[in-house]
Amino acid sequence: MLAADKLAIDGVNIRIIDPFTLKPFDKDTVLANARETGGKIITVEDHYSEGGLGDTVAGALCEEKDITIKKLAVTEIPRSGKPAELMEKYGISANCIVKAVNQAL
Repeated sequence: MLAADKLAIDGVNIRIIDPFTLKPFDKDTVLANARETGGKIITVEDHYSEGGLGDTVAGALCEEKDITIKKLAVTEIPRSGKPAELMEKYGISANCIVKAVNQAL
């Protein structure tokens, strides 16, 4: 939500979808929103990407044309620390989401 607020300041509007479950996965909602917003999806999860939201979205939409998926997730062994510092370190903070959105544009 903080990333959306930061992006809105620069006139960039994004949609946020928080899937309730991965199984069953609401492919129709995600696909419809992706098509309405230019086919770009960024998934963000606070754990490893394997078997998570990013993999679920990629698997469900892998045969769809003109859909681009960027996964933000923890990519190394997590450490202890303050939540904000850890989110920045592992590339999933609001700043990292803003950067990923701007790169996707």
